[in-house]
Amino acid sequence: MTVFYVIIGATYSFRNRKLLFATAEIAEESDTVKRQITELEAYYNKFNEDKRLDSRHGQVEYITSMKYIRRCIEEAAPGRDAASVRILDVGAGTGRYSVPLAEEGYDLTAVEPVRHNLGRLKKKSARVKAFSGNAVKLTRFADESFDVTILFGPMYHLHGWDEKLAALKEAGRVTKKGGRILAAYIMNEYAVLTYAFKERHIREGLAGGMLDESFHCTGKANPLYSFVRLSDMERLREEAGLTRIQTVAADGAANYMRPFLNALTDEEFAYFVDYHLATCERPELMGASAHTVDILARENG
Repeated sequence: MTVFYVIIGATYSFRNRKLLFATAEIAEESDTVKRQITELEAYYNKFNEDKRLDSRHGQVEYITSMKYIRRCIEEAAPGRDAASVRILDVGAGTGRYSVPLAEEGYDLTAVEPVRHNLGRLKKKSARVKAFSGNAVKLTRFADESFDVTILFGPMYHLHGWDEKLAALKEAGRVTKKGGRILAAYIMNEYAVLTYAFKERHIREGLAGGMLDESFHCTGKANPLYSFVRLSDMERLREEAGLTRIQTVAADGAANYMRPFLNALTDEEFAYFVDYHLATCERPELMGASAHTVDILARENG
């Protein structure tokens, strides 16, 4: 059975396999979880996340994400010296966000479950305190340890609602009151428009139960990735007991326009980035963006 396998760098087809990511603490993982982690490692051994973010559509996402990470740092720790600002990057990958932030002097801790990624991250910078672990149980860290927590990856791979909610609650637990949490999601409409219609898999998607009656991707759509709508993000936020600061379309229309972005001159592309940054908070772009970032906070008091 063909499955939806839309990612930012390419579209793939695989046989349908269940993959529930990080459903148990790695230190006490069962044989099933070990196999699941092995599959994820096999995928990331081949997929180059750094290269994806170097592409023009990837640059839009990266520039936007870094802009809002910096804004969150300013809001969570106004006027403080960088060395006193504690940042946690959960699902840090190879350190694309962790490393530059650490090099700027922030106290950066990273958690990553994939050994290949973790090894590359550690080689990039000794400034990052990098650990093996997963998003659903951050037991290594005490309550209210960090000013800013970045969750750019776990919500892509966690299929079960309980696992997603556990990850968001753990991010909230380890973040200080008044701190900021940035949680990134891959959006349902991007997957449907790109794979079901652009790539013309709509009939098999419906027949195979990969889409429900509302055209929401089901768990059958993709073994590695989970797709959400704004309503899903709102329900997760509410159940996690967090306050929304704002939502941002991290890449907006960029992923739909890859060949056109590649054809732009450097000057034209710079104008596109300016356009995107000027419009990425507009609500009409949120649900159809490939990536959307929910910026959340714990209440003071």
